[in-house]
Amino acid sequence: MTAPRRRRPEVPALRAGDVLHLTGEASPQFTRPITVRLIRVLDWTTYDGWLWADVYQLGPDGNATARRSLFLRRSGVRVLTPPPPVSQRRPRVGALV
Repeated sequence: MTAPRRRRPEVPALRAGDVLHLTGEASPQFTRPITVRLIRVLDWTTYDGWLWADVYQLGPDGNATARRSLFLRRSGVRVLTPPPPVSQRRPRVGALV
C-alpha cells in the first residue's frame, strides 16, 4: 500500500505586472514586508517550490524605487488584488506634453 500524496495548495500563476506582497513566508530576507511589481519569472534551475523573479520594488506611493532579482518560495508569494494605485508621473523637464 502506498502513502497518499500530499496536495500542494493551489497557487495562482504569476504574470508580468502582478503586484506582490512579500513577507518572511516568501523568503527569510523579508523580515520587513515589501511590495513589488513583477517584471518576469526567470527560467533558472532552482529548488522545487522556489523561483527567481525580476521585480521593481515599490515605495509607499506605488512608484518603483529599485529593480531587484529575488529568490522566493512560491507558496509564500501573495498577489495583491487590486494593485495599489500608482501616482501620476511628472513629465520630465523639457519633455513635450
